[in-house]
Amino acid sequence: MASSESLGARSLIAILRGITPDEALPVAEALVRAGFSIIEIPLNSPSPFDSIARIVDGFGSQCLVGAGTVLTVEQVSQVADAGGQLIVSPNTNPDVICHARKSGLLSMPGAMSPTEVLAAQEVGASAIKLFPADLISPPVVKALLAVTLPGTLFFPVGGITPQKMSDYLAAGAAGFGIGSALYSPGKAPSDVHEVALDFVQTLARL
Repeated sequence: MASSESLGARSLIAILRGITPDEALPVAEALVRAGFSIIEIPLNSPSPFDSIARIVDGFGSQCLVGAGTVLTVEQVSQVADAGGQLIVSPNTNPDVICHARKSGLLSMPGAMSPTEVLAAQEVGASAIKLFPADLISPPVVKALLAVTLPGTLFFPVGGITPQKMSDYLAAGAAGFGIGSALYSPGKAPSDVHEVALDFVQTLARL
């Protein structure tokens, strides 16, 4: 069973939307070498379960591997079968959260309001994806932490750059999901590594 400690404070999640299975291992290697410890393969990528399985086989001992854009219970089961340990969704679906937890997987549903956050936590959410982050400013994160359960882990996702992380951390964010700023389809692993290293080093200085 995946441990929620894997989603601890100051974590960075690499969101590899659009990646192909053939790109999966070299890009994952570049990320792990840069210091990323969580990799998410959105399910609207080509053959996502194949990519998840390949990264788990190659780097599962060095990073937490999971899926994003998970919308159904059936998809949760497919992620588990591929060896994934993290379920990330853009929405708060109690059935998806419950099935993930019953399957021994971590669950990070998307939420924007205290109602959604608390509803997700009541059925076992491990952390909360604040999406889209452009609509959830650092002051909103601070306000949410004041009214949700102690120890809530918030991960702003969407439009996050190294320059934006400081204010979110000061407001109490636990970490970040990094998407297009880090990876886009066809991007060379060496370029991914360079950007990933910038994120890791920036976070370390904050």
